[in-house]
Amino acid sequence: MYDKIIVTNREGLITKYGNIGFENICKAITLLEQADEKRGIKDSIVYLDDKAEMNRLRSKPVTRTTDSRQNKKAIDDVFKFHNPHYLMILGSPDILPHQDLTNPTHYRGDDIPSDDDDYAWGDLPYACDAPYSRDPARFVGPTRVIGRLPDLVGASEPSYLISLMKTAVDYKTRPPDDYMSYLGLSAGIWQGSTRLSLNNIFGNSSKLLLAPPSGPNYPSGELRNRMHFINCHGADAAPEFYGQIDSEDQSFPTSLTTESATGEILEGTVAAVECCYGSQLYNSVRLGIDLPICQSYLEQGAYGYFGSTTIAYGPADANGAADLICQYFLLKILDGASLGHAALMARQLFVRDNAQMDAMDLKTLAQFCLLGDPSVHPVAEQSATSIPGGVTKADMDRYFRAERRQKMKLAGKFLAENKSTASKRVALGRLSQETRATLTDIARSAGLNGDQPFMAYEVEKPPASKSRTKKVRTQRLRYLIAIGKPEGDTTLKINRGVAVVAKELNGHIIGYRIYHQR
Repeated sequence: MYDKIIVTNREGLITKYGNIGFENICKAITLLEQADEKRGIKDSIVYLDDKAEMNRLRSKPVTRTTDSRQNKKAIDDVFKFHNPHYLMILGSPDILPHQDLTNPTHYRGDDIPSDDDDYAWGDLPYACDAPYSRDPARFVGPTRVIGRLPDLVGASEPSYLISLMKTAVDYKTRPPDDYMSYLGLSAGIWQGSTRLSLNNIFGNSSKLLLAPPSGPNYPSGELRNRMHFINCHGADAAPEFYGQIDSEDQSFPTSLTTESATGEILEGTVAAVECCYGSQLYNSVRLGIDLPICQSYLEQGAYGYFGSTTIAYGPADANGAADLICQYFLLKILDGASLGHAALMARQLFVRDNAQMDAMDLKTLAQFCLLGDPSVHPVAEQSATSIPGGVTKADMDRYFRAERRQKMKLAGKFLAENKSTASKRVALGRLSQETRATLTDIARSAGLNGDQPFMAYEVEKPPASKSRTKKVRTQRLRYLIAIGKPEGDTTLKINRGVAVVAKELNGHIIGYRIYHQR
């Protein structure tokens, strides 16, 4: 029985790096297996495109490296056969793809403004037992501990990937006090939200830095803390994050860059980043720009980075969406969880704490990914459990890990069967004069045009309720969502969109949230 399975595609690695490069990667994998064995974790590498290996696992091999459906099915079969405690994806999306989940807040017509992202790319489906689908509502019950150790998209030699595996080989678990000093960085406009997040995670927000005036350089060493929580603007294929003073400011000064972070990130750092595209693995080689900030963190020895592949959302002065899933991740890290366990718990808690998963919640769940070896434990767990005579620490760890995995599997199964979702757009239909007036007022309060069109999403019953024979009178519950830019906004590169999510029960608006693109 293996504790950790490493999955990748052999032909993708050979095509990218040649035979010699592939051999060097294999040597690095062997060193990681040896290091994990000393820690009581048994590893095995599975090449999803290896016909003989996949036949042994009673599965079909991947024949197209970047095919999302094939890779999802192959990883599902690996889990069925091995039931590992950890699964680590080795490589970026050009080696083993993100899943192509449809973004429910994107509308392809030209009459209604919507979110710009066609897909909410991510690794969420790999963490779920549900079979391949592009509907994110099918993946509200994650059960698996996974993470991705990414190489550089478009690279031709493997030194970057090998350096990340060396970090995993050499990692050290540290006492909790080493992770209580933090970097808290926020665009000024969102300081209310970020203060709430920092207070929830660390019990204080005294070290919050606002951009501007902070950034992009931090000569006083603020980046040299091992916990990072960043809530700034991000942009597509950009090695930069940006600040903003208030809603009138359209200058967007740079808050952090790949260049300014170079040489400043401590080994062992763990980051949760709300910024749009904060975890996007773009092709810096082809674009001729600096590598993504997330990959700069990992290159410098960061253990884990939790961020969004696409446009992320959160309120200005409250907490929701990206704020919450990032908080949950760091809180679990501080509790002593492994990176992968923390990511799974963040996903489960995010689903659990939403009454229904509306379209914006589903995109948030889909787009946040863990970059790093999921078996790494940055913070020492506080435990009073003693090791009985005749039992090794590795055996005891494996036993309690298996217990935790079983609990999380049951929790994920419960969520999948009992969580209502709203991922499919339906006709808006006729609205009462009262409802139209309410939506107009909400849109204007968000800085949008009062005539902003809304999209409607019907809440679907969870599978468990559909199977019940007793008929219960149901009420009509919908979410009405409008996405647009504030009036007078002329920015292009920075995501300044606002999303209004209104909850409608039997034709009446009973609540709403205003989200800002991060």
